[in-house]
Amino acid sequence: MKGLIFELENIPQNEGFVVTQGTFDGVHLGHQHVLKQVVNIAKEYQKPSLLITFYPHPRLVINPNDSTIKMLSSIEEKAKIILEMGIDYVLVLSFTHEISQYSPEKFVHDILVSKLNVQCMVVGYDHRFGKNRSGGFSELTEFAKKFNFKVKEINASEIDEIAVSSTRIRKAIGNGNLRDANELLGKPYRLTGIVVEGQKLGRQLGFPTANLMIDEPHKLIPPNGVYLGFVIIQNKKYKIMLNIGVRPTVDGKSQTIEAHIIDFNEDIYNQKLTIYLVQFLREELRFNGLEALKIQLQKDESIARSAQLF
Repeated sequence: MKGLIFELENIPQNEGFVVTQGTFDGVHLGHQHVLKQVVNIAKEYQKPSLLITFYPHPRLVINPNDSTIKMLSSIEEKAKIILEMGIDYVLVLSFTHEISQYSPEKFVHDILVSKLNVQCMVVGYDHRFGKNRSGGFSELTEFAKKFNFKVKEINASEIDEIAVSSTRIRKAIGNGNLRDANELLGKPYRLTGIVVEGQKLGRQLGFPTANLMIDEPHKLIPPNGVYLGFVIIQNKKYKIMLNIGVRPTVDGKSQTIEAHIIDFNEDIYNQKLTIYLVQFLREELRFNGLEALKIQLQKDESIARSAQLF
C-alpha cells in the first residue's frame, strides 16, 4: 500500500514533515475531522503529512494478558482510510518494551527530530507520550522550542468527542447495532481476512460461501447472526449475506465467518477480502435439517437482493 511504512529507515528523505500521532482506531468521523486539519496544516507548511501509530497496541505490550482490548480496525484497514483522507504517509512503529522505556525527550529527539525532521506536530490537548505516558502538551511545547519545530493543538471538545465516539461505536457493534456504529464511523464497518477452505456445505445447498480468517487477532467481531453487506472484487461491488456463528444446524463447534457473495462464482481462495457490513438481518438459528436451512437462505437472499446496500 503506497504511503504505508513499517520501518523508520524507509522514510523518504525530504525537508521535514507535519506529523500527528495516535491510535485512530476505526478512523471514525471525529478522527476524520482531525485528519482534515492535519492535511490543511501540511498544505500551509508545504510539507508532506505523516501519521505515527503503533503496533501492537501499547496496552498489549504493557499488559500482554489483557484480553479486553478489541480493535475497530486492523493496521491495513486503518492505513487505507487514513491515506484516502489525504495524509501522505502512515508510519507504523513496532511498539516494543524498548520504545516503552523512552523518556518523552528521547522520543521527541530520536524519532520526531532525528528521523522525521518534524516541522510541526499536531496533537490533542490530552496527548501523552514517553515512558509511563509522562509527557504531555507542556513538555512537547518545551521540546518544540529546544529543537525548533512548531506545535498545533486540536481543541479539547473535538478530542473529547473522539473518545466518546470510539466508546459508542464499540458498544454499538458489540450489541449488533450496525446502523448506529456505521453512522458514527461515516462508513460501513469492515472485516478483512484471508479466504480459507471450509466444509463446503454451503455449496451443497446452492449457497457457496467465502470463509474468512480475520488477520487481526484483536479485531472486534460483531455478535453471532446473519448480516447483509457488500464486497469489492476487482473494482466491482457484490452484495453479500454474511453468517457469523457456530452453524448450529450442522453442529458446528467453533465460530466461523462465512459470506455468500450474490451472483459471484469465482475461485478466491487464499485471497485477501474486505467485507463491508451494512445491516443486521437476523439471529443465527438452528433449523430442523438442511432443507429448512436452504429455504431460509433463499428468503435471506431475496431480502439481500432488494436491500439498498451500496
